[in-house]
Amino acid sequence: MKNTENPENHIALFKGKTIRKTIYQKEWWFSVIDVIEALTGTDRPRKYWSDLKKKLTNEGYTEVSEKIGQLKMPSPDGKMRETDCADTETMFRIIQSIPSPNAEPLKRWLAKVGFERIQEIEDPELATKRTKTLYKLKGYSDAWIEKRMRGIAIREELTDEWHKRGVKEDVEFAILTAEISKATFGMTPSKYKKFKNLKRENLRDHMNDLELIFSMLGEASTTKIAKDKDAKGFIENKIAAQKGGQIAGEARQKLEIESGSKVTTKENYLPTPKSRKKIKN
Repeated sequence: MKNTENPENHIALFKGKTIRKTIYQKEWWFSVIDVIEALTGTDRPRKYWSDLKKKLTNEGYTEVSEKIGQLKMPSPDGKMRETDCADTETMFRIIQSIPSPNAEPLKRWLAKVGFERIQEIEDPELATKRTKTLYKLKGYSDAWIEKRMRGIAIREELTDEWHKRGVKEDVEFAILTAEISKATFGMTPSKYKKFKNLKRENLRDHMNDLELIFSMLGEASTTKIAKDKDAKGFIENKIAAQKGGQIAGEARQKLEIESGSKVTTKENYLPTPKSRKKIKN
């Protein structure tokens, strides 16, 4: 990965080839012709993509073409020009359609991931074990991992309650989460990420032990209040979220007074790519 001054526009390296990518609608989108050129070695990637699009359409995969977007990316002449781009899911679908030996490792990996997801549906404990292993490989301590896994379970219990109580996913979930965070830490998740100088990294993956504990307290308190008060709909659950976060916030403030130090910190539990670069330099 080559970082640029603009975090919204990066160039990823794939086997020595440049893959242009950018963030659009809060997701990574990739240049289709760049991926095709890297996987096939063709000197006419635009023609290859044009023929592949026709093939996919004729075979009934019209949704692939529908999910392609024209986004501006830097061209060889240095100017920003529109090019066909796809999000990660659509890009994987395109890769599966490319008959090239270079694409086989990715196809095998996708098949393996799909098989693992089916296994996890049949045995949810496997998903927990895989998540723990991933955190371990990233360098997290066993104690931190246990707290993070408990936090995930508490979060899932809360969102399950919101589903049952008529809260709409996505927008309303985000608003209620922000209310809990604001009451707990004095910051919404978006402001908290800026406070820690995070971009697209997961906020909770960069919290220390105490930050995770108070996050859990705020969400667990919200779940209990919502259940005990039998909160219905968005407004009542918003009140529960504010009260749940307030309980955690008051506990945090009391600890800060007694200890003489802040719970929230700009430091990240593990270095981010940007901070690792600074340390290296």
